[in-house]
Amino acid sequence: MTDQDTRRGIWLMILTTFIFAAQDALSRHLAGTYNTWMVVMIRYWFFAAFVILLATRKAGGVRAAAATTQPVLQIIRGVLLALEVCVMVVAFTHLGLIETQAVFISYPLLIAALSGPVLGEKVGWRRWSAIAVGFAGVMVILQPGMAVFAPAAILPLIAAGMFATYSLLNRYVARRDSSATSFFWTGAVGCIVMTLLGAWWWEPMTAPDWGWMALLCITGASGHYLLIRVYELAEASAVQPFAYFQLGFGALIAIPIFGETIRPNVALGAAVVIAAGLFTLWRERHQG
Repeated sequence: MTDQDTRRGIWLMILTTFIFAAQDALSRHLAGTYNTWMVVMIRYWFFAAFVILLATRKAGGVRAAAATTQPVLQIIRGVLLALEVCVMVVAFTHLGLIETQAVFISYPLLIAALSGPVLGEKVGWRRWSAIAVGFAGVMVILQPGMAVFAPAAILPLIAAGMFATYSLLNRYVARRDSSATSFFWTGAVGCIVMTLLGAWWWEPMTAPDWGWMALLCITGASGHYLLIRVYELAEASAVQPFAYFQLGFGALIAIPIFGETIRPNVALGAAVVIAAGLFTLWRERHQG
């Protein structure tokens, strides 16, 4: 990969984080009025249609896109991501965008911690130290010893664990499956799971909210597609640090639109988590 590809990948990652931040805001708005299962279900309907459309335009069509020797792992991946999205949307409605994302950004640390037992990768003492420091930052955000601690604050940490596991499974299945195949299974499995869960909770939506729903579907599909393009252009270790832009974009949206504020402990804890995450990425790039 050339320096030019890496530069394009970085800019594309920044754009992707903005799209995901907008997606989160739309999810929070809709889930504040309608059932979370239904909101995520409709989003997955569009996502599945999008991945099927992409598959039909490639050589071999849907049959080639769906071809895998590890269907069980692909199904687990799809289920895990769909449920993680639901947990995050519920967290948005209870905690807001800023505090949810501040905890969720710990997922690279979880990936680093789990990469040893799951993928057999070596995790040295420096990275373990950074992981410990990062989770101290999460504790600063959550303030578990405070009287005002809300049980809902655990939701983004659960979502981070689910997303970290999903990401590790991505690496694992990539040893034998293409990104196109994994993308297809992500959309198809998620659509089936969310339809089974969400169909029971259907509610009529107003015309303006159908417009917001359409925008949510577009941002969801385009964000995932751009993320695949990012990793095609540049190495993960080069672009992953820029994923933290999502927290900044989320705050820029949440403060004026939802009236959220950044509490000092959240700002401090998020800074610690980001610093620890950047260090683990740096170690992964320079040591392997």
